[in-house]
Parts: sequence; structure tokens; C-alpha cells
Amino acid sequence: MKSFKEYIAYPYGLWMLIFIAVPLLVVIWFSFLSNPDFKAGIYTFTLENYQQFMDPVYLELLYRSFLYAVIATLICFLIAYPLGNLIVSLPGHRQNMMIVLMIIPMWVNFLLRTYAWMVLLSGSGLISQFFGLLGFRDVSLLYTQSAVILGMVYNFFPYMLLPIYTSLKKIDPDLLRAATDLGANHFQMFLKIKVPLSLPGIVSGCMMVFMPAVSTFVISNLLGGGKYMLIGNLIEQQFLTLNNWNFGSAISMVLMTIIFLVLGIARLITGKELDTGGQLL
Repeated sequence: MKSFKEYIAYPYGLWMLIFIAVPLLVVIWFSFLSNPDFKAGIYTFTLENYQQFMDPVYLELLYRSFLYAVIATLICFLIAYPLGNLIVSLPGHRQNMMIVLMIIPMWVNFLLRTYAWMVLLSGSGLISQFFGLLGFRDVSLLYTQSAVILGMVYNFFPYMLLPIYTSLKKIDPDLLRAATDLGANHFQMFLKIKVPLSLPGIVSGCMMVFMPAVSTFVISNLLGGGKYMLIGNLIEQQFLTLNNWNFGSAISMVLMTIIFLVLGIARLITGKELDTGGQLL
């Protein structure tokens, strides 16, 4: 006789089948088609869409997307790890307050947050006025590569901080005290205790920032002004503008395959399930 938990799992399984498995199979199917005529029932299967993606122009877009995503991920990590250490060292109620402060911006719509940065980075924005006080005139960071990367860092930073904070919080303070009693300095404790024990959170945070950053198109459209096209913009263009679902599906599958490979490498690095940052408060 099946348990109650097994019966509860059925709706979730049905949800995943309808909204994940079926759409994914449709994308895979479209990626192997060439100019299908659905009314006549004519479908020609081909690898032409994948071969088209091997054009240097598209490979350059893929390279730029990965470069921006890696830079944004690295910046998020360099800020999040010291901040996570600082938050963990605070009393419990202050930790909760700091985490809530970090999460609050995520309550605002993604587009609204990005539009706000358009105002801040424009020639008449607060950042430009600040540089004006320092003697720099007509400073506008909007529609630059820096603006695109800044948008990625701002929007995806909480995804880096929360897993790192959770991993650091799980470290037993007795381990740190024992290391101090054995003569370890702060750098040795950091290198030999904190980093290894927080590695699942680090890798998880990097993945949670890298994946949306490498596939984003809204940030590059708004903060880059369309001058710095990424792979996400190319996919959007194929589906919504050029109506070339076949090529767009092929690009999506290539990007998805690469992301899965990156996740597999991350899984090998940690040797365990990635820490997704649960039990925050």
C-alpha cells in the first residue's frame, strides 16, 4: 500500500511533466526541424540549426555572455564572502535583520530595479552628479559594458550571499576555537577550515549567479542599450522578432547543455549536493 507522502507527490510530478518536461521536449523537437509546414504535416529533420550556430558571429556572442557572467559572478563572490563572514559574526537578531535587508530589494519587480539603475547611471543621474562634484563632467555609465555587468551584480547578488551565509553559519564554532588553541592564526583558519567547509555554499552561489547572468537579456537590453548583445538577446530575437523558432530552440539547447556541463563540474568539485541556502532565518 502506498504511503500518504507518495500520493502527495503525484501533483508535483504532474506539474513537472506539464510545465517542464513537455515544453523541453517541444524545444528539442523544434531545434531539429527545418522550415516545418504544420498545416500540411510536413516536417524535415536536420542538424542545420546547430551547424548555423557554429558561425563565428554567434560564437562571439556566446563568449561575451560567458565573459560577462564570469566577471559578475567573481565580483559577487568577492563581495559576498567577506559580507557573509561579517553577518555570521553578528548576534542572532542582527543576522536576521541583515539578511532581511539583503532580501528586500528582491521584493521589487526585476524590471523596476533595472529601470531604477537606468536613472542612476544616466548623464543626469545621482552617480553622474557625484562624479561632477569630484570634478568629472558629463559622466554617464549608461549603455556601457560596465553598466551591464553592474546590473548583473546588483540583481543576482543575493543568490550568492544566501548560500555562502548558510554554509558559514553551519560551521561549528568549536572547530574555530580548537584551531586557535592549536596555534592557528586567522589566515590559517580561513584557508583550512572556513573555505573547505563553506565550499558547497560557494559553488552553489556561483552557479546561482552564473546561470541567470549568462542567459539574461533584459539587463543587456536596458543598461546596455542593445549595443552589447548577449546569447539571451539572440534567443529572444529569434523567437519574438524573426519568428525563427527552430534556430532559437537550437541555441537554447546549446546553452542549456553548456549550463548542465557546468553544473556537473560543480557537482564534482563539491562531491555532494549543492547548498542552496535553506533555513536562513
